[in-house]
Amino acid sequence: MKFKGSENYVATQDLMLAVNAAITLQRPLLVKGEPGTGKTMLAEEVAQALKLPLLQWHIKSTTKAQQGLYEYDAVSRLRDSQLGDERVKDIHNYIVKGVLWQAFTADEPVALLIDEIDKADIEFPNDLLRELDRMEFYCYETHELIRAKHRPLVFITSNNEKELPDAFLRRCFFHYIKFPDAETMQRIVDVHFPNLKKELLAAAMKTFYDVRNLPGLKKKPSTSELLDWLKLLMAEDIPLEALQSADSKVSVPPLVGALLKNEQDTTLFEKLVFMNQRNR
Repeated sequence: MKFKGSENYVATQDLMLAVNAAITLQRPLLVKGEPGTGKTMLAEEVAQALKLPLLQWHIKSTTKAQQGLYEYDAVSRLRDSQLGDERVKDIHNYIVKGVLWQAFTADEPVALLIDEIDKADIEFPNDLLRELDRMEFYCYETHELIRAKHRPLVFITSNNEKELPDAFLRRCFFHYIKFPDAETMQRIVDVHFPNLKKELLAAAMKTFYDVRNLPGLKKKPSTSELLDWLKLLMAEDIPLEALQSADSKVSVPPLVGALLKNEQDTTLFEKLVFMNQRNR
């Protein structure tokens, strides 16, 4: 299997190399990068390009590693026993299979996305070391060893909210998705908005990078936010003139709420615009 990009996802050469390296090494691909740079979408597009079913496990702060393996529903079994249900005789009826169990026992190779692993408790990655390394785990309730029929292609994403343990990192192939340069960003936009006028795109891109490069921003606008903003500009039929200033100085762009997502950044930007206008 080789990933060569897809029509819906603009993958840089180093990103394609990273995906193929993980496939060759049969190790999880740990993908980091700013929120909104397409980490989750990468797993979806690689799975589609390689014609692999995709199983997704979206991690929350309360997620435990055991949930990815299986959970034993003892409460339902107790209730059924009180009601005289025949199902209680087979404990398999009360085992809820997690995504790792599903991936390991699939009849064909699958892709597995463990999304935003850094949201969970710090022990979460360590609790999955053996399962991801040996591709097997033991179910104590049914006395079964669950071993992978086919090693899944594993994608793990992180937004760097927490440091991941060294022992976990050692078992992964790592790639950091850099923020796209203007040329790559234009290719990304072309995929989503092929009919966007070049003049409007050029003006919007200049405004976007001007906003993004402002010093002191708490949260810089991402690729996904640029796409949302362009969608709004087209929907509202914003004229080209609204994005251009005659003297090329900073001005507040229309629908700036699609790019700046907190009051500190909005206030900072407005102050900078005001100072520029005073210095004219």
